[in-house]
Amino acid sequence: MFTDTTAPQERMIKDVRERPQPQTRLDLYRMMVRMRYFEERAYKLFLRGLVKGTSHLGIGMEAIAAGAAVAMRADDYTFCTYRGHNHTLARGASMTGLMGELLGRQIGICGGKGGSMHLTSIEHGAMGSYAIVGAHLPIAAGAAWSAQVRGSGQVAVCFFGDGATNIGAFHEALNMSVVWNLPVVFVCENNLYMEYTPIADVTAVPHPAADRAGAYGLESVLIDGNNVEVVHERVGSAIERARGGGGPALIEAETYRHGGHSRADPGKYRPQEEVDSWLARDPVPAYRELLLADGEDAAVLDRIEADAMAEVDDASARAEASPDPDPAVIERDVWADGGAAWRN
Repeated sequence: MFTDTTAPQERMIKDVRERPQPQTRLDLYRMMVRMRYFEERAYKLFLRGLVKGTSHLGIGMEAIAAGAAVAMRADDYTFCTYRGHNHTLARGASMTGLMGELLGRQIGICGGKGGSMHLTSIEHGAMGSYAIVGAHLPIAAGAAWSAQVRGSGQVAVCFFGDGATNIGAFHEALNMSVVWNLPVVFVCENNLYMEYTPIADVTAVPHPAADRAGAYGLESVLIDGNNVEVVHERVGSAIERARGGGGPALIEAETYRHGGHSRADPGKYRPQEEVDSWLARDPVPAYRELLLADGEDAAVLDRIEADAMAEVDDASARAEASPDPDPAVIERDVWADGGAAWRN
């Protein structure tokens, strides 16, 4: 382990050392397109009053979830925030189940009880979306410790926002992960805002994760979170290093959410020139352009997009057609025995 003292502006990683294989590139594009179309549809359903509660969209941030997921092993663990649609979908969870969960329907991945902020699919290694900021970092460390004890070779990958770097759990989880040399990769999705407050206004260092890595003996890694191949390479290498006993990693990926913090937030506090600048760096069309420049057939990409839209249409239709959950399920999956009767 070592500390990189290079100025942040000089150490930003924007280019890949080795391009992924052609099929991997298509997998990355397919995953990002599915995420984008899913969340755009979720937004439309929200406007129709069908999404229960609020939702936090990751439109504009797809490259991080896709790049990391394609690099993960099927039995690895993902921990994410309430902005977790993309991460859960990326691990292979049912799109219909996710859409149903947003709508609070019986077909939902959690039976309609969790909603947008609590997506979980244990069978796909998606170990939950956490509504309490920073709460999942120690849990991810615990899962990594379990893998270490069992010798399973599994790695926990934990995604969190820039605001979580000012939470005590962030520092506690990093410290214990290094002390115990745990197989966990922490990925900070720095979208510049902790809800409505610019992270720079309340943080002592310019890069809230990368600039603090050295305090725990970790390499300071700052990457372009809108470049899916950079994410795939850097997170992938950290995963394999952790899997081989090399210990934890902390990666800060700079990105930007296209909309407000949640569906209740118009995001008007952000300077328009800033928004326009980041919209011009939209990772999905940017990657399509790169693939075309590489010689990929436009018809192949068109087919990926058409298939993704057809999947979203089907998931939406099935979710809307699903009935509401039976009220009797409210006490299920709450306690270890499946109910709350023991409390009486």
